[in-house]
Amino acid sequence: MYDALFLILSLGLLVGGGELLVGGASRLAARIGISPLVVGLTVVAFGTSAPELGVALSSVYKGAVDIGIGNVVGSNIFNILFIMGAAALVAPLSVESRLIRVELPLMVGASAVMWWFASDGKIGRIEGGSLFVMLVLYVTICIRVARREPKEKQREYSERHEPESRRGGSIALDLLAFVVGLALLVLGSNWLVEVAVKLASQFGVSDSIIGLTIVALGTSLPEVVTSVVASYRGHRDIAVGNVVGSNLFNIGSVLGLCSAVSPDGLPVASSVLSLDLPVMFGAAVICLPVFLTGKKVSRLEGSILLGLMAGYWGWLIANG
Repeated sequence: MYDALFLILSLGLLVGGGELLVGGASRLAARIGISPLVVGLTVVAFGTSAPELGVALSSVYKGAVDIGIGNVVGSNIFNILFIMGAAALVAPLSVESRLIRVELPLMVGASAVMWWFASDGKIGRIEGGSLFVMLVLYVTICIRVARREPKEKQREYSERHEPESRRGGSIALDLLAFVVGLALLVLGSNWLVEVAVKLASQFGVSDSIIGLTIVALGTSLPEVVTSVVASYRGHRDIAVGNVVGSNLFNIGSVLGLCSAVSPDGLPVASSVLSLDLPVMFGAAVICLPVFLTGKKVSRLEGSILLGLMAGYWGWLIANG
C-alpha cells in the first residue's frame, strides 16, 4: 500500500511539474514570437521530456540502467502510438509541410541511429555524446530559423497564444513556473525510479519491462496532457510537434546524456534489442504514410495507432 501511494504521489509530481514547466516555457517562447510548431518541437518537447531525463539519470545513478533504456524506448513508442492516437481521436491533427520535410525524417533517422548504436549490446559514451551534440545543433538551427520568420507571423502567434500573460503575468513569473516545474519533475522522477525498482524486485518483473510500461507511461503523462489539450483547443500543430519533438529529445538528450555520463556507457538488454527497438523504429516509420495522407492524422488512423499500442503492451505483459 505504501509503495502504491508513493507511486501515485510521484506520478502526481511529474504531471504537476510538467504542467508548470510547459506553461512557463510556452509563455516565454510566445513573448518572443516563436511559431506554434517550433514551440511544440523545442520548448514544449523539452519540457515534457524532462521526466524521462530525470528518470534516466536517476536510474543510471542508482545502477538500474535497464529502466533508463526501457523508459526512452517505451516513451517513444507510447508517444507515437498512444498519445498521437488519442489526440487524433479528440480531433483530426493537421501536419505542416515543414514537419514532413524536416522533423519526420530526422525522427526516423535518429531512431535508426539509436538502433544501430545499440546493435552491439551497448551505447557507448562517444555514441551518446554524438547524439546529444546532434540534438543541440538541431535545436540551435530550429530556433534561428524561427526567429527569421516574418514579424507578422510572430505577432500573430504572440497575440493568439499569450493573452493571459499579457493581462497579469510577467517574465519573472514565467521563469519561476519553469524552475519550480523542473524541480518537481526531478523529485518526482527520483521517487518513481525508487518505487519501480522495488516493485520489480517484489514481483519478479524485469527492470526493462518496468521501464517499458509503468515508467514510460508515468513519464509520458505530460505529453499526454499537452497533446490532448492542444488538440481539444485547436492548437493541433503543437500536439503533433510535441510528439515528434519529444521523441527527438528522448533520443538526443535523455539517452545521449545518460550514455555520455555513464562510465561504461549504457548496456542494452537483449530483449530490448530484439523486440522493443524494432517496434520503436517501426512506430516512427508508420508516421510516414500517416502524415503524407492528406497532411493530417485522421480519427481512423488514430484508432489504428491505439490498437497497435494495445497489441504491443498486451504482448509485453503476456510474455514479461
